[in-house]
Amino acid sequence: ILGGGIFVFLKNKNNQPSDQEKSKIILFYGEGCPHCENVDKFIEENKVEEKISFERKEVFYNKENSKELSEKAEKCGLSAASVGIPFLWDGSRCIIGDTDIINFFKQKISEAQ
Repeated sequence: ILGGGIFVFLKNKNNQPSDQEKSKIILFYGEGCPHCENVDKFIEENKVEEKISFERKEVFYNKENSKELSEKAEKCGLSAASVGIPFLWDGSRCIIGDTDIINFFKQKISEAQ
């Protein structure tokens, strides 16, 4: 399922992330994914990478990144088989879908100013 119509905010209830993991924002995306392209366009137009530190990981062609996406989804109580992209891990929550990820970045930019 692609993330376009899916908007999920779930807190991690069972496994508490380490301090290093908490500070690491990861954006999982797929080459050619139109919803991922919406997020990418927002990031470029708003110079998000200059304001917020995060890592990008492609999942269609990189098995290690795909496996990591599944692990993050499981931490949020989500089935890896039902998770779509774009998918953002903020250190404790899973955020799925272009609209919610863009809103996440808008909030982070606002907090940083």
